[in-house]
Parts: sequence; structure tokens; C-alpha cells
Amino acid sequence: MSQGTLYDKVWDRHKVTTLPNGQDQLFVGLHLIHEVTSPQAFGMLRERDIEVARPDLTLATVDHIVPTADQSRPYGDDAAENMMSELEENVRDAGIDFLDPTSGEQGIVHVVGPEQGLTQPGKTIVCGDSHTSTHGAFGALAFGIGTSQIRDVLATQTIAMEKQKVRKIQVDGELGEGVEAKDIILEIIRRLGTEGGVGYVYEYAGEAIENLDMEGRMSICNMSIEGGARAGYVNPDETTFEWLEQTDYFQDHPEKFDELKPYWESISSDADAEYDDVVRIDASELDPVVTWGTTPGQGIGIHDPIPAPEDLADDKVDTAKRAQDHMRVEPGETMDGYDIDVAFLGSCTNARLPDLRRAARIVKGRQVADDVRAFVVPGSQRVQRQAEEEGLKDIFEAAGFDWRNAGCSMCLGMNEDQLEGDEACASSSNRNFVGRQGSKDGRTVLMNPRMVAAAAITGEVSDVRDLEEVQLA
Repeated sequence: MSQGTLYDKVWDRHKVTTLPNGQDQLFVGLHLIHEVTSPQAFGMLRERDIEVARPDLTLATVDHIVPTADQSRPYGDDAAENMMSELEENVRDAGIDFLDPTSGEQGIVHVVGPEQGLTQPGKTIVCGDSHTSTHGAFGALAFGIGTSQIRDVLATQTIAMEKQKVRKIQVDGELGEGVEAKDIILEIIRRLGTEGGVGYVYEYAGEAIENLDMEGRMSICNMSIEGGARAGYVNPDETTFEWLEQTDYFQDHPEKFDELKPYWESISSDADAEYDDVVRIDASELDPVVTWGTTPGQGIGIHDPIPAPEDLADDKVDTAKRAQDHMRVEPGETMDGYDIDVAFLGSCTNARLPDLRRAARIVKGRQVADDVRAFVVPGSQRVQRQAEEEGLKDIFEAAGFDWRNAGCSMCLGMNEDQLEGDEACASSSNRNFVGRQGSKDGRTVLMNPRMVAAAAITGEVSDVRDLEEVQLA
């Protein structure tokens, strides 16, 4: 097993005891909750007359069901309104801070946690959402959990887990033009498979990772779960510390920053740390990556041929055939020129300010193609405000994009933002499963934000490197 890694150090510091079943009981440093997976957990506590153990270490927001067009109450969808009302009651009774739409700080749970400065190196973080791995970008151990585990954390501020192996993914070299963090993680999942990380956490390292900003690191860690890993993380460094120092929490508590930084530095993986596996990738060889199928692992470079199912491993043949039938693609074709009906720029993977800025540089001065519905959904109200102050909203709307309020939106279609019929969507989100975006016949092509912008303009999956970027004011 691994030794001397960040994972080992943080795990050991948060271990309370080893349970009779062999699992370790870990103290949880931050519990993030939202409206979809928490109601049943609160209900189970009420049935047992148990109070929330540490409301001060719990933060709530609303994201999955919140409308992005009209957020006036009551919501038009009765189920959404009921979930919102129940969350409001639960957090009020428990004394939990709630970033609701009236707060000006509401947003996707994996966007607002870092924004608030609550996501920090060396913390254990859990949330009833699979993409909690996002927070590993800061050197935290962050896990998605189920409803019964949410109950346990609310009641005890601890969780029972089995320790995993650690795979180091070393990404060296420089990223080429038009290639970004999203392409790195799509390539990792393509190479290792959607189940390649089962039993592992992923440590992302190397020159290409170190050169990413925090938002890029979050995009990579976000999709660790899509590769089967239990979590993913990046060792904290000066990029991490500089980002954290500017958050509200540390602006209000500068003494805390000075107090915590030595701990943050101490938890990084040792130079001679031992790993259970090491994978190496040359970032300079990557092109923009897009998916051709119905899992995040079915990806290729924009100009690479779609594989023939019979050329894949035996256990992937049937899945590939079904995916190609659903997506209406043929082996040997490329995804370059694949017609799209919808362009979605959003989600906890790619809806932060730098994502929107990069996309705006492609959009500025151009027009969305005829018959394409294009959406921009900022990841939080704070991102929304900052983008509007910078004029990004004006750029997108002038081009024909629909500028929305913060929320998960079309990433998973639990709100009014959904594909219709067999529409094809160029999406900056993290999953392309059949039915994921609200229609069982809908087709989703995952790609980086600039590629989404290019697809919106051209009306088809396109190489963003063929479109000249425009400098923003």
C-alpha cells in the first residue's frame, strides 16, 4: 500500500478508530449538503430524535432543482418547490448556514465551497453528490456519499470508509493551443477506462498539472469519479495558497491563513512517497478531446477516427455498438463536423469565471448558428455577478446565447433545462449518459468550454483552434 502520500497523511490525521468490520472511522472537516440527497437523512434523524452534531461544519446550498430562468417562488415545478421548502426547514431547525438564492452566494455546491474559502488543504470533505472529488484540487480528501452516510455525518460528524490504493497520474509537458484541463481528464478516462480507478484515489501531478490555475485543477478532480476513482487530489502549492488567501474567509481571518499554511505545506506527498501505481501522460501530445459515445471514457481527439467496436476489448464491444447507434456515428468517422442542436456552457466541471472568459474570447463578435439553442449557466451567483461586471454577459447575449441564473441546469436535467427529443448537445458538463440531460433520445458530446463556444458558433463539433480568439476588454 501507498506510504507518505497526501492521502495517507490526511487519512491518518482524521482517523478516529478502526471499526470491527475493518473500516476506519474518519472525522469530517466539512459537510456540504443540497436539496436532493439530504431530506431523507434529516428525516431519519427526526425519527430518532437526534440533532445535527456540528452545524458549524455544515454548509447548505440549492443547485440541482433550482430554476435558472425564473427563480421566483413558488417554483413552477411542484417537486422542486417541495424539495426547496424541505431544505429550508431542515437547515433552519438545525442552525446550518444556507446559501439560498436570496443570499447572493447561492450556486453549485462544488463551486460555492471553494469560493467561500471553506474548501482547504488537508480537510476531509463529504457531500451527497458524486462530484465532491472536485474539492481535491485544494489538497483535500473529498468524497461523494449516499443518504445513509449523510445521516451518519449529520449525527456524528464522522464516516466509516475503507482505505483505497493511490495511483499517481503524472502529466508532464505543456498543453498546446486550445487544449485545457478538461482535455487532460477526458484523456485520462479514455486511457484508463471508466472503471480503471476502482479501488484507487488519483493523485494528479506533473508539470502540466502544476501549471494549471485552481479552476483547471478543480475540473480535473471533478471528473475523477467518472474514471472510477473514489477521489482525486492535487498537492497544494503556492497557486493554492494564493487563491485561498483571496477568499472571504481568509480576508476576514488573515491570522488563520498564517496559522494553517504550515499544516497545508506539511501534508503534501513526500518526494520519496510510495504509490500503488504510476501512469504517465505527455500533455504536449494532446488535442482537444470530445466524446463520441455515451460514457466519458468514449472519447477521442477531435480529428481522430471513431474506433470500430471489434477493435476494442471484448467487454467494451457491445457498449460501443449501442453507443454508436445512439449517437448515430460510424467507425472511422471523426467527430469534427458532427451537427449539434444545443450548446451548454455550465456545470460543476466548467462554469467558473475563467471558463466563461475563455469561451467569451471565442464568442465575441460572432453569432450562434441558426437553429442552435445556446445556454450559459454560471456556477454561482458570485461568478454570475463578476462575469456581468466584466461584460461577459453582454458578449454572450450579443452572440445569441441565453444567459441564465446559477444552478446545475442542463448537466442533469432535474429542472426545466433539458434536451428535447433527439437533440444533440455540445456540453461542458461531466456525463454523457443516455437520458442524462433530460431526454432518453438526447445525445451529449462532452468537450472543453472553448470547444462548446466553437460548436455554438459553427453549429457543429469543431476544432476551436480554427477560430481566432478575440481579446476581451
